Amino acid sequence: MKIAIIGATGLVGRKMIEKIESSFISDDAEIFLAASQKSYRKEMPVRGKILKIHAVEEVLEAEPHIALFSAGNQVSEKYAVQFTQQGTFVIDNSSYWRMQANVPLVVPEINADTITSATRLIANPNCSTIQMVLALSGLHKSFGIRRIVVATYQSVTGTGAKALTQLMNERAGLSITEPAYPYPIDLNVLPLGGSFLPNGYTTEEMKLVNETRKILNDFQIQVTATVVRVPVKGGHSEAVNVEFAKDYTIEEVIEILKHTHGIIVQDDPSKNIYPMPLFAEGKDEVFVGRIRRDESCPKALNLWIVADNLLKGAATNAV
Repeated sequence: MKIAIIGATGLVGRKMIEKIESSFISDDAEIFLAASQKSYRKEMPVRGKILKIHAVEEVLEAEPHIALFSAGNQVSEKYAVQFTQQGTFVIDNSSYWRMQANVPLVVPEINADTITSATRLIANPNCSTIQMVLALSGLHKSFGIRRIVVATYQSVTGTGAKALTQLMNERAGLSITEPAYPYPIDLNVLPLGGSFLPNGYTTEEMKLVNETRKILNDFQIQVTATVVRVPVKGGHSEAVNVEFAKDYTIEEVIEILKHTHGIIVQDDPSKNIYPMPLFAEGKDEVFVGRIRRDESCPKALNLWIVADNLLKGAATNAV
C-alpha cells in the first residue's frame, strides 16, 4: 500500500499524518509526502522514520494507491485528476471539487453510500459544514428540515498557520510581519470567512449553504449562514437554529443525537456542562449541547455544536 499526503507540512496535512500513524493502516504502508517548493527536501518524522518532502510530480510518479490532498484549490485543480487517471484513489480537502455533480461530497456517517466502485475522487466538506450536518442528519430523517440559520465562531487554525502565528504574536505583544487578517484577531472578532461575494455573503458562508444541501441530498432546505472568526486557537463552534416540517420533543432530539455515531451530547447547563472548543480540541467527536426549543417559532430548535476543525473538520473525516 502506497499513501501520499499532498500538503504534508500544513496544519491539516500534519493532522493527516497523525491520523495515519494512529490508524489501522498497516505499518508496511509506504508513505510519500509532498508540499510546496519552500519545503522541498525538508524532512519530517512519520511512524519512526524520517521522510523527505517531495514535489507533487515526484509523488505522482510513485503511483500511490491513495492520495490525501490538503494543499489548496490550485494544487487540487492541477493534480487531482492526474492522480485518478493512473488509478489513485484521491480524497481532496480543498473546496475545488466539492460542488461538482459527479464528485461525492462525503461525511462517512451520513452518505458513504455515494461512493461507488468506480469512484476515484472524493471531496472532503468544509470543516464547519461537517460538524453541523453530522448533528442534523438524523434529525432531518426524523422530522424533515425546512430551514437552517447558523452563526459560526471559528478558530484561527481554520485559516491556516499564518493566522495562528498572527494570534499568538498579537497575544505576546510581538510584531506581525505577514498578517493573515486585515485587522487584529486577538481581543477581537472578525465577521469574515474567506472573501466577500457580490451577494454580500462570504465564500465560507456559501460553503455552508451549498454543501449542507448536497450532503443531506435535499436542495429544498433553506440555509443562511454568518461566519465569524474568533481569537481561539482550535475548535469551531456553531449556534444553529433549525426549523422542522414535523414537531418534535426535546427527549426525541436527544435520543437521536445520542445514537448518532460520532456525536457526544453535553447538555446539562445546571452543572455547567455544555460543549466548548477548549475541551473539543484534540478529539474526533462532534459535541452538541444547549438543546432547547425555539420559543419564537413552532417546530424550531436551537443547538450549540462544537468540534475540532483540524480533526473531524478535516483530517479525521478524510482518513
